[in-house]
Amino acid sequence: MNGDVELGRICFIGGGQMAEALIKGLFKKQIFSPSDIYCSEPMAERRAYMEKEYGITAYSDNVDAIRNAEIILLAVKPQVMGSVLKELKRGVRDSQLIISIAAGITLARLQEYLGRNAKVIRVMPNTPALVLEGAAGISRGQRAGDVDMAKALRIFNAVGKAVEVPESLMDAVTGLSGSGPAYCFEFIEALIAAGIREGLPRPTAAILALQTVIGSARICMETGRHPMELLSMVTSPGGTTIQGVYHLEKNGFSGIVMDAVKAATSRSKELGKG
Repeated sequence: MNGDVELGRICFIGGGQMAEALIKGLFKKQIFSPSDIYCSEPMAERRAYMEKEYGITAYSDNVDAIRNAEIILLAVKPQVMGSVLKELKRGVRDSQLIISIAAGITLARLQEYLGRNAKVIRVMPNTPALVLEGAAGISRGQRAGDVDMAKALRIFNAVGKAVEVPESLMDAVTGLSGSGPAYCFEFIEALIAAGIREGLPRPTAAILALQTVIGSARICMETGRHPMELLSMVTSPGGTTIQGVYHLEKNGFSGIVMDAVKAATSRSKELGKG
């Protein structure tokens, strides 16, 4: 599907950090102009900020906000999604594409509230979208076609990388990339603390740790090589690196990471049932 698929106008329901990150990315990639973006936000101060900062039109009423939009992006907390969907049901048209980024809100639930003819897509983004380096898994409902999926992919590729997955794997996406930044932050802080333990000042340890993580990720992305191949390139026989890797594996490093993803995936399934 053509990456330049026409998007029309988009309305964000909720003007929080993730909505702002998406708007920033969409502007940076010149996918939308300010006149093509609407936002519905209950807080007057936040509406004023969004209008001043990005030149978009902000509303206090959800139904008013979606009236002229071809795409509706639900960026509200899961706890308030039910009331928001009930309100939107009065104004949503079958031709509009509904995209939800709320964790645990299934396609079936979206369809139940909005009607069986609604075109719905579910997305699990993550917080690095705030710096345009997000990772997102995307699942489509029964009524959403290839063009609808192309629109969703274009939007979320504007703030990082997006891939289509069946909804049955969305909990795994949540456990891996949705919760994954927290694991990375833990690892980064551990590297920094280790450097401090060995005598490095915290600012120096932080620079070295952060750049090491960024550089390692870029090598994986840009070369396309398997991580184990890259690992073998930097572990010379009897050297310092293999000694460090040995201690990681001896203490169950890989298993701990896999267990963390499994635990977060299981919790996502529980929240979905709730």
